[in-house]
Amino acid sequence: MRVSAKTDYALRAVAELAAAGGGPVKREAMSTAQNIPPKFLENILGDLRQARLVRSQRGAEGGYWLAKPAEEITVADVMRAVDGPLVGIRGERPEDVAYAGAAESLQQVWIALRANLRAVVEEVTIADLASGKLPADVKRLARDPEAWRTR
Repeated sequence: MRVSAKTDYALRAVAELAAAGGGPVKREAMSTAQNIPPKFLENILGDLRQARLVRSQRGAEGGYWLAKPAEEITVADVMRAVDGPLVGIRGERPEDVAYAGAAESLQQVWIALRANLRAVVEEVTIADLASGKLPADVKRLARDPEAWRTR
């Protein structure tokens, strides 16, 4: 699985908003703090606003903030907001693809992959990211030496 730059930047941006404690954060401050290209961040923030995860206000006292508590926003919510469904096969959802012959069980592999991905990204909230306190199951998975293998 590949995580897009857009998803990576979006998660870093919302973590910055969560860490700010609810006050408006300027786009430039987020860009600098997380080393995100400003124009790219502007587009990401637009996607997050459209998904109702982020709110904004213009003006000298303006900026961006989370539209709901960080504890209620998951990594999966942000991923879906900027990149669409968690798992797609040629632009379709796993339950909508069908295979024949020797590849017939491949659909089950894609569905299992999505289930395992959800087990992590729907468990971790933006509050968890911002505080550095990840759920125990996620920490356990990350500590497993097999998780660090590159093959």
